[in-house]
Amino acid sequence: MIRSRYLIAILLANVNNASGFSVPRSAGIRSFSQKSSFLSSTRSTSQLSMVSTGSELIVGGGDECLFTPEGYGFSSSADRILKQSESNGYYRAAKDDTVADVVEKITTAKPDVALVYDDETLVGIFTERDFIKFSSEKATSANTEEEAAQYLLRPIKDFVTPASSVVAISNDGTASQAIVAMQQNNIRHLVVADVVSKDFTLLKDSSVSGVVSMQDVMLLVQNDERLSLKSLQLKYPNLGPMAQMREQMKSDANKSASNPETAKEDVIKIGAAAAFLASCGLFLSQSGWLHDNAQLAMIAIFIAGYAGIIFEEVFELNKAGIALLMSTGLWITYGDYYQSSGVASENVLEQLKDQLAEVSDICFFLLAASAIVEVVDAHQGFKVVTNQITTKSKKTLFWTIGFLTFFLSAILNNLTVTIVMVSLLRKIIDNEDDRRLFGAMVVVAANAGGVWTPIGDVTTTMLWINHQLSTVPTITELFLPSLACLVGSLFFLVNQVEEDNSLEESSLAEPTPLSTRGSLVFWSGIASLLAVPVFSELTGLPPYLAMLTGLGAMWGLTDVIHMGEEDEESTENLKVPAALARLDTSGILFFLGILMSIGVLDKSGLLKDLAVYLNENLPSQDIIATVIGLASALIDNVPLVAATMGMYDITDYATDDKLWQLIALCAGTGGSILVIGSASGVALMGLEKVDFLWYAKKVSIGAAVGYFAGIATYLLENAILGGGGFMDNILPPALAFVENAQTVS
Repeated sequence: MIRSRYLIAILLANVNNASGFSVPRSAGIRSFSQKSSFLSSTRSTSQLSMVSTGSELIVGGGDECLFTPEGYGFSSSADRILKQSESNGYYRAAKDDTVADVVEKITTAKPDVALVYDDETLVGIFTERDFIKFSSEKATSANTEEEAAQYLLRPIKDFVTPASSVVAISNDGTASQAIVAMQQNNIRHLVVADVVSKDFTLLKDSSVSGVVSMQDVMLLVQNDERLSLKSLQLKYPNLGPMAQMREQMKSDANKSASNPETAKEDVIKIGAAAAFLASCGLFLSQSGWLHDNAQLAMIAIFIAGYAGIIFEEVFELNKAGIALLMSTGLWITYGDYYQSSGVASENVLEQLKDQLAEVSDICFFLLAASAIVEVVDAHQGFKVVTNQITTKSKKTLFWTIGFLTFFLSAILNNLTVTIVMVSLLRKIIDNEDDRRLFGAMVVVAANAGGVWTPIGDVTTTMLWINHQLSTVPTITELFLPSLACLVGSLFFLVNQVEEDNSLEESSLAEPTPLSTRGSLVFWSGIASLLAVPVFSELTGLPPYLAMLTGLGAMWGLTDVIHMGEEDEESTENLKVPAALARLDTSGILFFLGILMSIGVLDKSGLLKDLAVYLNENLPSQDIIATVIGLASALIDNVPLVAATMGMYDITDYATDDKLWQLIALCAGTGGSILVIGSASGVALMGLEKVDFLWYAKKVSIGAAVGYFAGIATYLLENAILGGGGFMDNILPPALAFVENAQTVS
C-alpha cells in the first residue's frame, strides 16, 4: 500500500496543469487512503518533514522524513478541503429566486453552484447539470422569445436536484471518499455536512458546512503529493524515483521496529522462533523419544499444522508456508524415526519419489488450467457469456446467474467462476445488500457445478487424476445430484430477493461488445479445457499433459495474435507469461504441501487405521461421506479428500465406486454451508466484504438444504440404477447404528 502512495505521488509530480489532471480509478483511491504503520507515525520532527501552515505543507529539517502524513493528500478531510478553497463553495439562494438571478450569481462569482433554501431548510442544489436540464426543457417548451424569457423568471426551486437526492460527505470524510462518491454518481460537486448517511445522503438533522468540487479536491491532493516527492528528491538526490521509493520504504520499516508496540510483538515472535528452533534441534539430536513415539509425533505435527491452516487469519501466517513446513516435518519424522535407524532408507526415498510424482500431476494440472483461464479473462473473453444477460427481473436474474454459474464452473474451476460472476454482478446490481445475496448464491452454484465434471472442482480433479473417478460416469451419475443441490438451495434463497425497479433504473454502464480477438481466445480456451478428458481417454496419458498441451496452444495463439503490435507494454499483459505472473503460486504450493503431508500419513499406515476406526464406529459409508462433507464447511476440502484417498484403497473400492462419487459430491457441496468452507466463499468475503455471521444467517440454511437434497438425489439414483430400493440402502445401516448406540449406553 505504501508503494502505491509513492507511485501516485510520482505520477502527480509530472502533472503541470491542475485542471488537466485525470482522477485515478476509485479502486486505487480506496487502497490509497488506508492507514498503515508508516502513515500513523507522522507526528514527530523530521529532517525533511512536512508541516502545515494552514494552507499548505512546507518541507522542513530534522533527522527523519515524513511524506504525505495522515490527514493530507488523499486522506485530507473534507473540512480541510473547504478551508483550502477559501470559501464555503456555494451561493445561497432562496427557493423563490428566479433562475436568471441564480444563474447570474453562480456564473459571475467564484462559487459555481447554488444551494437553495426555504428559510433554514435545504430545498436542493443547482449545478451545471441542473442548468443543462433547465436549458433543454426551455428549448423544447418555449416556442417564442417571450416564452423563453418567462422561463428565466420562474422560481429556482422548480429546477433543483431535491435535497433527498443530494450526494453529501461528512466533515471528516476523506478526499478519496469524495472522489469515489463523485465518480460513482457522475457529478462534480459534493455537499459537506456534519453527519451523512452510509449512502452519502443528507439526514434530517444534517447541518451543511459547504460544497466542494472535484477541482478543489484534486488541487489540494496534487499540492500535497508533489511536496511528498520533493521531500524524497531532497533526501535521496542521487537516486531515481523508484529507487527513492524503495529506500524510503526500508527506512520506514526500520523506524517502525523501534516502536514500543512493535517491540512487544517482537518478543512473541522471538519466542515462537525459539520454539521452532528447539523443535528443529529435537529432530537433529536423534532423540530416543522420537524413535519410540514417531507415530504420536507425526499426529502432533499434522494437528499443529492443520490448526495453523484453519486459523491462518488469526496467526497471520500464510497457509502455504505452514503446509510446506508440515510436510517436511512429517517426512523427516517418517524417514528418520519411524521404524528407522536414523537415516531415511531406500524404501522411504522411493516412496517420497512416488508421492512427489503423484502430487506433481495435480500441481501442473492446476497451473496450466489457471493460466488458460487468466489469458481468457485478460482478453475479456467471458463477455461472450455475461453480455447475454439482459433481464430486468431480480428473481429471474437470480435463477439465470445461478444456472450460468453452475454450468460455467463445470468447465472452469469454481474459484475463477466466482470471481468472474461477482465482477459481473457489480456491472448489473447497484444495491450492496442485493449484490451480497447474489454473490452468496454464486458460491453455492459454483461449488455445486464443479462437482460433476473432472475439471470443475479441485477435489473432483484429485479423485479423477488418481483414478478413483473416470470421466463419463462422473458426468452422468453426479449431474443430477449436483443439479438438485443447486435447485434446492436456490428455491430457499430466492425468497429473500425482493422485486423492485432497481435493475431498470440502474445507472451502471451498458455492457460493451467483445472484440473478434476476445471471442477467438474465449472459444480456444474453452476448447483447450474441454479437450482434456477427451485427450486422456484417447491416449491413456495423464490429464496434466493434456492441460499443458492446451496451455502451449494458447501460448502460441496469443503470441501470433499480438505479433508485431506497437504498444508492447499493453499487449505483453495479454500474453501467457503475464498470466503466469498473476497466478496464485502460493495456492499451488499449498496443494503441494498438503498432498505431500497426506501422502506420508498414508505411507505410515495412520490413514488406514483411521479408516478402520470409522468403518467400525459409523454404520455406513454414506454417513462417512456425509460427515466428511459437513466437516468441509469448516475445514479445507483439499486435505479432507486427500486424507480420504489415503484411508480407502482403490483395490477395495474400485474406480467410480459409490464411495468415491459420494465423497466428491459431499466434499464439493458441503463447503457452501459456511462462507469459510470453500475457496469460492473466501473469495466472496474479500470481494464483497461478506462476513461470517451474515452468511451464516442468510445463506447457511439454504446451502444445507441443497447439500442434503443432493445427497438424497444421489442415493435415490444409485438405488434405482443398482436395482435396490432407496430405503433398503438406508434403513439397515441406520437401525444397526441405533442398536449399537443403545448397547453402549
